[in-house]
Amino acid sequence: MDNIDTRILIELQKDASLSQRELAERVGLSQNACWRRLKVLGDNGTLLGTTAKIDRRKLGLDLVVFVLLRTRHHSADWLTAFRRHVLTIPEVVDFHRISGEYDYQLKVVTENMESYDRVYQRLIDGVELDSVTSFFAMEAIAEERPLPL
Repeated sequence: MDNIDTRILIELQKDASLSQRELAERVGLSQNACWRRLKVLGDNGTLLGTTAKIDRRKLGLDLVVFVLLRTRHHSADWLTAFRRHVLTIPEVVDFHRISGEYDYQLKVVTENMESYDRVYQRLIDGVELDSVTSFFAMEAIAEERPLPL
């Protein structure tokens, strides 16, 4: 990956709806050269697709909860079942295995406390967990920032 590829990625993080012509102009390439680079970035897995950013509040999704989970189970079968279970919960928008005092961190986006309680009940109903700790976001200072390229 060279400087031009990096500039392409920076521009796409700003606005993935750019036409190929606009993108090529911004990075100083012909349309064909830009298309070839986009194809390589897609084929090698650097570009994972194009998505739209949506204002969650306009859809009534006003509550963001960070959930820290601890488990005593670390067998391959339990991990497979746990991951499969969590991924069936659409309100879980981020899911990470972490180090430290907790084992997993989830980011849950939902309407309100009542809807979060339904998510919580579904989460604990599916698998055995040692502890679940929830932190409620009071203000989003920065969300979905571009990667530092």
